[in-house]
Amino acid sequence: MFKVKLHELHPTTTTMSTLRVAYIPEHFSTPLFFAQQQGYYAKHNLSIEFVKVPEGSGRLINLLNNNDVDIAIGLTEAFVADIAKGNDKIRLLDTYVQSPLLWAVSTGSNRDEITNVQDLAKFGKIGVSRIGSGSYIMSFVLAHQLGFGKFNEFAICSNFKNLRDSVNKVEPDGDTAGYEVSDAFMWEYFTSKKYYDAKEIKQIGEIYTPWPSWVITASSKAAADKQQDIHNFVSSVNQGIEYFNHHIDEAVDYIASNLDYSAEDARQWTKTVQFNDKVGQTPLDWDKIVVKTTNVLKDANVLQDGDDVITKRLDEHVYKTNI
Repeated sequence: MFKVKLHELHPTTTTMSTLRVAYIPEHFSTPLFFAQQQGYYAKHNLSIEFVKVPEGSGRLINLLNNNDVDIAIGLTEAFVADIAKGNDKIRLLDTYVQSPLLWAVSTGSNRDEITNVQDLAKFGKIGVSRIGSGSYIMSFVLAHQLGFGKFNEFAICSNFKNLRDSVNKVEPDGDTAGYEVSDAFMWEYFTSKKYYDAKEIKQIGEIYTPWPSWVITASSKAAADKQQDIHNFVSSVNQGIEYFNHHIDEAVDYIASNLDYSAEDARQWTKTVQFNDKVGQTPLDWDKIVVKTTNVLKDANVLQDGDDVITKRLDEHVYKTNI
């Protein structure tokens, strides 16, 4: 268990350390890059090697498992579920985004046979980025909420573009395109909205996560070997979040210029998001992040092991102390 206190960690050398940080290229990544632009990492003697992961949280977990990255920022439910299932190669460090995530449920624009989420009881092949990803896990939560039990068929599509093609019945281009036709998929609302406006896909429902939406995680190896660097990283991220909160216009410009959003949608999103502005400075909110998430995942049959087994795994791999 990582028990180093904030006041015990201070840079003692000017040697620049490198951390490999995996992120999903969506609006939520903005404070990470503000921290880079404002020189906060460099002031903490850190060089950050950013690894873009459009495939989602399932891919982030694989990268951590293989020690291909040191840090990953992804969806709460994906990491809590994987740790609870017995993955001992990752550590959940703290909350990154405190507000819930609004998942939109989408299908193809010309799928006239599907008009609402209840229709998925009949047309129920769900597109997901990867098994174990947020889009996969939240399909169980949606099915449970709707009284379906669970969806039994999944089309693994790897990324958002393939998911959109999948529900529009666009045939894969070549043998390695990596997806099958599906009936619906779930993705973050504001990331989907541009494609609603363009009538490429249509929205048939939505669901909020009942927990804070994003977390910062580390590989077990990095957590053991790079405690100082991890402390410096989260300190820099805190500064990036503070900069974001005080420069909303600049955030909107950055998102509209560098990511796949209109300025109008970016501004609307900034009104809904609440980042954790004390990452690593206060203990993780165990009830919201661990207990509540685990209870919902158990109800949705994502987690099926005994309570004692699940609790032990989470106790060992989710930090309860400051970073």
